[in-house]
Amino acid sequence: MTHQAPYYYVPSPSYWPLVAALALLLLAAGAVLWVNGYSPGPLVVMAGFAVLFFMMTGWFRTVIRESEGGLYNQRVDVSFRWAMSWFIFSEVMFFAAFFGSLFYARVLSVPDLASVDSQLLWPGFSALWPNAGPGFKGNFSPMEAMGIPAINTLLLLSSGATLTWAHWGLLKNKRPQLILGLILTIALGLIFISLQAFEYSHAYSAMNLKLTTGIYGTTFYMLTGFHGLHVTIGVTMLSVILLRVLAGHFKPDHHFAFEGVAWYWHFVDVVWLFLFVVVYWL
Repeated sequence: MTHQAPYYYVPSPSYWPLVAALALLLLAAGAVLWVNGYSPGPLVVMAGFAVLFFMMTGWFRTVIRESEGGLYNQRVDVSFRWAMSWFIFSEVMFFAAFFGSLFYARVLSVPDLASVDSQLLWPGFSALWPNAGPGFKGNFSPMEAMGIPAINTLLLLSSGATLTWAHWGLLKNKRPQLILGLILTIALGLIFISLQAFEYSHAYSAMNLKLTTGIYGTTFYMLTGFHGLHVTIGVTMLSVILLRVLAGHFKPDHHFAFEGVAWYWHFVDVVWLFLFVVVYWL
C-alpha cells in the first residue's frame, strides 16, 4: 500500500506560478496588439497559449506525482474538495450573469421598448420573443428546440449516466468498466461538440442567425458558445483522467481527481438543461 504522509503536505517552492504569470502577460499583451491592428498580436497570443499549455501540463504532472507518491493525506483531500467546490461555484456565477442578461432583455428591455412611451422612438416594434430588438434590419429564423438541441440534451444526459457507471466501476475496482465508461462519456461529449458546430454552421448559412443578430443572436451564442467551450474543457479533462486510468492511477479509496472532473461534467450537464429550456424551448 502506498505510504501516506501523516501531516499536511506543504509543497516546495515552485517556478510554475511565474510561468503562469508569463503566459497571462503574453495573452494580455497579444490581445491588446491584436485588437489595435498590430501584426505581432496573433503571434504573441499564440505564444501565450503555448506557454499556458506548457505550464498546465508541467504543474499538473507535478501534482500527479505528489498524489501518486502518497504525499497527500485526508486534510489535503479536503482542501482539494473545497477548492473544486468554489471553482464550480464561480462557474455557476459566470453562467448566472449570462442567464441574467437574457432575463433582463426578455422580461424588461424588450417589453419596455414596445411600450407606449417608446413608440415615438420605435414605432411598430413588437415585444414578441425571439426578437433581435429595434433597429435590426433583415429576417432571421430562431433556433428550434427539436432536432439537434434535443439530441444534444439526450447525449449529455446519457454521458452523465456513463460517467456515473464508470465511477461505480472505480469504487468496485472493476477497471474494464471504468475504462469503458470513460470512453463512452468522452465519445458522447465529442458527438455533442460536433453537432453543435454543425448547428452553428447551419444557423449562419441558412437561418441568418449570427452573433450580430441583435439581442437574440448575442445571448444565444454567448450562452451556447460558452457552454460548448465548457464541454470541450470537460472532454479534455476526462481524456486526461482516462490516460491516468490506463497508467494504473486511482484506487477505490483515493481518486479525487476523477471525482473533481465528474463534478465538473455533471455541472455542465445541469447548465445545459437550464439552457435548453430557457434558450431553445421557451
